Amino acid sequence: MTDTPSKFGEVVLETKDLRKHYPLTQGIVFKKQVGAVRAVDGVNIQLRRGETLGVVGESGCGKSTLARLLVGLEQPTDGSIMLKGKDLSKVSSRDMRSVRRNIQMVMQDPYTSLNPRMTVGDIIGEPFDIHPEVVPKKGRIARVRELIDLVGLNADHINRYPHQFSGGQRQRIGIARALALNPEIIVADEPVSALDVSIQAQVVNLLERLQDEFGLAYIFIAHDLSVVRHIADRVAVMYLGKVVETGNEDEIYEHTTHPYSQALLSAVPVPDPALRGLRDQIILEGDVPSPANPPSGCRFRTRCWKAQEICAQEEPPLMVRPGSEHPSACHFAEERQVVGAVS
Repeated sequence: MTDTPSKFGEVVLETKDLRKHYPLTQGIVFKKQVGAVRAVDGVNIQLRRGETLGVVGESGCGKSTLARLLVGLEQPTDGSIMLKGKDLSKVSSRDMRSVRRNIQMVMQDPYTSLNPRMTVGDIIGEPFDIHPEVVPKKGRIARVRELIDLVGLNADHINRYPHQFSGGQRQRIGIARALALNPEIIVADEPVSALDVSIQAQVVNLLERLQDEFGLAYIFIAHDLSVVRHIADRVAVMYLGKVVETGNEDEIYEHTTHPYSQALLSAVPVPDPALRGLRDQIILEGDVPSPANPPSGCRFRTRCWKAQEICAQEEPPLMVRPGSEHPSACHFAEERQVVGAVS
């Protein structure tokens, strides 16, 4: 991993060789495992206090599975998740509840992540039922109103239901719910992908303001590279369950070295007509391989224009390559600037 700027604090979240494999079985009565879907397959990431790590990649690369692992909605097949120095696999079930308060999640779809039968006040206040020690019972309504106001909504709407709000307002409700337990880390899984572009900017600005105010650390998962560039301090690029390149904003967007990252950036629409003719767009051939049967060696080699014999024989480790200052998982990593990719 690249050195993190000194403005960020200590490491609050770290994964080591994290894996999630879903078994494939045959048979109706006597089920036999015949394979596994390697959704997340050896991911190492690190997050510091006050930092935003953007995780990008196309659909099916394992981003959402990684998010669910981090917040405990899925249990890893192998590897470890270290939350403030504690290995979550070794924390007792009794202590897990208090540990999990430190990491909360903002879901992708604001239309399905809120219970339609509950009022906004009940939705935001529900975490206090699970963690009654956070806010005294007599002070819960006041705290819920405070949270509603904090995310830019009218506190008087505490008794309204989710269907009475727009998509952007519902996502703000989801953010308020995530903040209820005063977490240090928020995992945002595509939090703006279901929103209009103008509303996306408002939600991203809200997240940045809350981060500055409370010193939050974000794992921000998205497929929109322009949104990630706006909010992220560092970026991890995922392909088929693995991180293939990681670096700060400038390293990824201006000095990217992995062919897959270069292809992603070249696919971003160019807003400036004068730059469109200068764009050398990279067209990838073939489909993404199945995570149940990934290619040998480098997983990107079946679609890569640089692939050679060594790519099929040896899996390239994520490491800093000669001529670069950030890690890349490619035998032939080479810096390439993509004209007008993301402004």
